[in-house]
Amino acid sequence: MPTKEDVLAALKDVYDPEIPINVVDLGLIYRVDFPTPEKVEIDMTLTGMGCPVGPAMVEQVRGTVLMVPGVKEAAVALVWRPPWNPKLATDDGKVMLSAMGVPVD
Repeated sequence: MPTKEDVLAALKDVYDPEIPINVVDLGLIYRVDFPTPEKVEIDMTLTGMGCPVGPAMVEQVRGTVLMVPGVKEAAVALVWRPPWNPKLATDDGKVMLSAMGVPVD
């Protein structure tokens, strides 16, 4: 049976095309739930509402989750609350953002 950790590990291979950091470390994944053992529901956001690759990123996240062993169904919702900001990044993501000159505090 897949776990939240399995899903998040797989999603570390999905990168924001504008910021070379994965969606997990950027803090774009807000929720990972399993309504059934084989179905994953994800809420994610983007770094900005006007992101032109948003639909493609949602599909990439969905496709990646479907490759996790034991996952048969995946639903990804794009949400805007709370709005993304660098403080939502993981500690690793904050280090990467800081190295790029993005303030994280």
